[in-house]
Amino acid sequence: MTKNAFYAQSGGVTAVINASAAGVIETARQRADLIGNVYAGRNGIIGALTEDLIDTSQESDEAIAALRYTPSGAFGSCRYKLKSLEENRREYERLIEVFKAHNIGYFFYNGGGDSADTCFKVSQLSETMGYPVQAIHVPKTVDNDLPITDNCPGFGSVAKYIAVSTREASYDVRSMAKTSTKIFVIEVMGRHAGWIAAAGGLVADEKNDIPVVILFPEVEFDQEKFMAQVRERVEKYDYCTIVVSEGAHWPDGKFLAEQGTRDAFGHAQLGGAAPVVANMIKDALGYKFHWAVADYMQRAARHIASKTDVEQAYALGKAGVEFALAGENSIMPTVVRTSNNPYEWEIGKAPLSEVANVEKMMPTEYISDDGFGITDACREYLVPLIQGEDYPPYTKGMPDYVTLKNMPVERKLAAFEL
Repeated sequence: MTKNAFYAQSGGVTAVINASAAGVIETARQRADLIGNVYAGRNGIIGALTEDLIDTSQESDEAIAALRYTPSGAFGSCRYKLKSLEENRREYERLIEVFKAHNIGYFFYNGGGDSADTCFKVSQLSETMGYPVQAIHVPKTVDNDLPITDNCPGFGSVAKYIAVSTREASYDVRSMAKTSTKIFVIEVMGRHAGWIAAAGGLVADEKNDIPVVILFPEVEFDQEKFMAQVRERVEKYDYCTIVVSEGAHWPDGKFLAEQGTRDAFGHAQLGGAAPVVANMIKDALGYKFHWAVADYMQRAARHIASKTDVEQAYALGKAGVEFALAGENSIMPTVVRTSNNPYEWEIGKAPLSEVANVEKMMPTEYISDDGFGITDACREYLVPLIQGEDYPPYTKGMPDYVTLKNMPVERKLAAFEL
């Protein structure tokens, strides 16, 4: 019997999450004999709970194809984590009620670690509540911290943006260092894993002798050693670039950037490591500085997305549908690296029981012995992920992104309060 599919986006969006959406929807349209329609959740899983569904069949093939070039979340995202079935049975009963009402038998949740946990819980519905739902987690996270998969869609493009922007800013500082700014600090995302910060290490290579100091979440911040590193580089090069992860922390575990507030998932709200570090340098060494926080720009920069990243994002969305049609449930399609040089990869799969609530940190062998840089092994891992350009179409000098109609599906049930 033909079943409909539900697709939703979760957590912080990326430059390529919509490419995964295109992979899901286009593949489902090609298998109309098995999947009737794809309904998208407006603002993620909240759209399912409140029966606020979007009818993607109302979008043209051209509009869906244009998602491949459009950043952010086309259907809206959310930070909302389902509690356990024992803690909040009413939400699970509501999901089943909505799925039944709209003949939904496939659930594709596009997100990171917390989303994998939600997807895993939904995958267990058929066993605990008697309604068959095949739940597939489509990976996405700029933090690159999902386990088992070689890398995560969204990360390659952020890494490319940080590497390119940091190199360009370093050139700027170098040109001004004699009489003006000697320190440039850029803060990047990464709560517990330093993958994005590591990308800043790519600014220096055999053609670009750029002094860079990186502050990783995996390495406890030692102020004295850090100052010695900065002083040494400024004395040698007359300037220094610092890449600091928002997750950089003191030995007691407190984040340099901690604001004392929490997000919807209960995580410490971060933001502000760059000015903390910059002022620390000014007070200790007296160097003039500039700082920047990449923030949303790093994850929204579709204009400089990695071609590798775009292709993998689309392929994993497509694979999610193919796995579901093959009878798979409670799994996540993965990227399997089969060769570094030349770079080659293929699609694999991982059980959600081994993905949910597991974070993949930077391996020790990827961080230099002094704790402030990357190794050749890390460079070998990162470089293929930022390869290639996949520019969006431009009109009058601006990228021509698509905005979907997002027509609602008629509600069939009573309202539900979150």
